[in-house]
Amino acid sequence: MIDFLAEDATALAARVACGEVTPLDLLEAALAKVAAVNPALNAVVLVQEDTARRNIAAGLPRGPFRGVPFLLKDLGCEAVDFPSHNGSRLLANTRYKGDSAIYDRIRATGVVTFGRTTSPEGGIGAATEAAVYGGPTRNPWNLDRTSGGSSGGAGAAVAAGIVPFAHGSDGGGSVRIPAASCGLFGFKPTRARLPDGPFAGEGWAGMSIDGFLTRSVRDTAHMLDACSGPDLGAPYVAPPLIKSHADAISRPPRRLRVGLCDTTFTGEPIHPEVAEAVRAAGRLLESLGHEVSPARPKADVPMMMRAWTDIVAVGTALSIRASLKGRPLTEDLVEGVSRGALAHAETLSPLRYLEAVGEIHAFGRQMATAFADCDILLSATLAEPAAKVGRFSPQTTDYVNYRIGPQGIFAYSPFCAVFNASGQPAASVPLGQSSDGLPIGIHLAAPYGNDEELIALCAEVELAQPWAARRPAIVAP
Repeated sequence: MIDFLAEDATALAARVACGEVTPLDLLEAALAKVAAVNPALNAVVLVQEDTARRNIAAGLPRGPFRGVPFLLKDLGCEAVDFPSHNGSRLLANTRYKGDSAIYDRIRATGVVTFGRTTSPEGGIGAATEAAVYGGPTRNPWNLDRTSGGSSGGAGAAVAAGIVPFAHGSDGGGSVRIPAASCGLFGFKPTRARLPDGPFAGEGWAGMSIDGFLTRSVRDTAHMLDACSGPDLGAPYVAPPLIKSHADAISRPPRRLRVGLCDTTFTGEPIHPEVAEAVRAAGRLLESLGHEVSPARPKADVPMMMRAWTDIVAVGTALSIRASLKGRPLTEDLVEGVSRGALAHAETLSPLRYLEAVGEIHAFGRQMATAFADCDILLSATLAEPAAKVGRFSPQTTDYVNYRIGPQGIFAYSPFCAVFNASGQPAASVPLGQSSDGLPIGIHLAAPYGNDEELIALCAEVELAQPWAARRPAIVAP
């Protein structure tokens, strides 16, 4: 029997390598799981079964995950064999003339890619409810809750056991938010650790980067090692690794100074169960010998979020204008929040984009000083457990309020975008659980370039408090 919740991708690849199962066996199991649970979740789209079977028949690359089923996020990761809606009716059934560098590297690991996973239009939401998919993507732990965004389909698919891991991307928490919502491990590398080309030079002024939703730290470590490094012509590169992510998780990290923040970074209270989960994580780290003390970054977070909001609005407007190709901007093509982003972008001064980029860079310098007295910042990933479906509906045209209003996405997710702006590595670890059974993600972040030390700490935490045996309601025995 093949159960993608019982074994991680590394273990499944080992079973393929020794001949215990075949890539075709694993693909059949994944397709059966899609049929069984995807109608309730609405997470997997654009299934390319024939492509997957053809690739198996042609012979898979002998990479670290040879034969393991895999899904691409339906946003970015351009690939000739995998058309995309990009979360938008405007871009539905887009076909590509070439493969992205990140897809080339994913393919070289030997995975069997067979489809894509849902995302919000333009990737600008913390929930995945794009009209192009005919309905919201739901959380396997509670179908009334969102699986997060923008890699919400990836989070739901992995949590439900459709695949053992999946591709995602993260421009403001879009890997870590679904990881926290769905009880998974999500890691955002240092800026430019993974390639963006050739279809883009950078994402959202360097704030966006690809990543993976996994159930084990080691799966993320091996996938990052396989995909890291600049592509040809990259405008900038990340600091080199000392050795590798896989080597880093082979031993515990040094004893670290951990700064614990059980409020937002601007001092507002968060959900009491989430705050207690943060404190419990601090006690766990203390039990492992780390030094834990209260901390709060002295950085201008409101300034950063306004700059982030303006940069993403400009990027969204650019994409919409290019994709309309002269057609009128209508509600049947573009969702409300994206139309609002375009409208907001058009109110900005021609000088504002570079001013906002400068503010992001200044914020990165402020956040660098936050690690002067600690090695790791510990907080929640989200300020509360996963939101109800519909709370962050993309129908609104008030883009600014949707992002940074008092009930907006930043109030719900006040931690993640901080580290997209700073470029520093950050991870969501599924350590907590609410009284009504929803996962609670714990956020760990490290100085720029210290990916290996951060992922080593995540692996140590996973060993000390394993989470792999937890199963969401939709698949619980």
